[in-house]
Amino acid sequence: MLVSIEATGKTEEEAIQNALNQLGLQRDDVTVEIIERAKSGFLGLKSTPAVVRVSYERPDTQSERVEQFLTGLFERMGVNATPHIREEEDGVLSVTLTGDDPGALIGRRGETLDAIQHLTNYVINKKASSRVRVNIDAENYRARRNEALEKLANKVAAKVVKYRRNMTLEPMNSYERHVIHTALQGFPNVTTYSVGSEPNRRIVIAYDKSGSGSAQNLRERR
Repeated sequence: MLVSIEATGKTEEEAIQNALNQLGLQRDDVTVEIIERAKSGFLGLKSTPAVVRVSYERPDTQSERVEQFLTGLFERMGVNATPHIREEEDGVLSVTLTGDDPGALIGRRGETLDAIQHLTNYVINKKASSRVRVNIDAENYRARRNEALEKLANKVAAKVVKYRRNMTLEPMNSYERHVIHTALQGFPNVTTYSVGSEPNRRIVIAYDKSGSGSAQNLRERR
């Protein structure tokens, strides 16, 4: 990213040096544009200082790269959306999308939102020296979906225990399956595992009469 500042001084050289002092850079690190040359005036009166613009190329931060990528992506998609990026304490970048049509960003069962998140993580980390995780949400969809999945998991698990027979859920992506597995880790007489292949991989909530299901749930088999 090109960063520029303007500085003044009694002479052009002084103005340049003032800018370098502010930036903490050397002369070879920047380009200089003279905006206004110094004028001494008559007998030193009504003199005007020199004004310069000093520019340098600063590497984009991960947040800036995410914002640039998503902005370009939405333009190509023809979607009016704005990313709002927040860096969490653990280094994760949390992105909240706002726009005229949140449903177009979320898609059926969050499929569009998942695709945007997956593509963003791939592009941002493709040539990065250190990996960063980007989580993308819109209209608080993920929190609402997690709550719905946890309720579903507990409801089905209760039926499994009551009728002592296994039940298979609808196909889910890996993240949603992880939510189900985690929600039922401590559920008595229930174990969970996944069957099938993507994109039709499903979770089986199975009756476990031994009562040791919670230990098996800890092994997430996606």
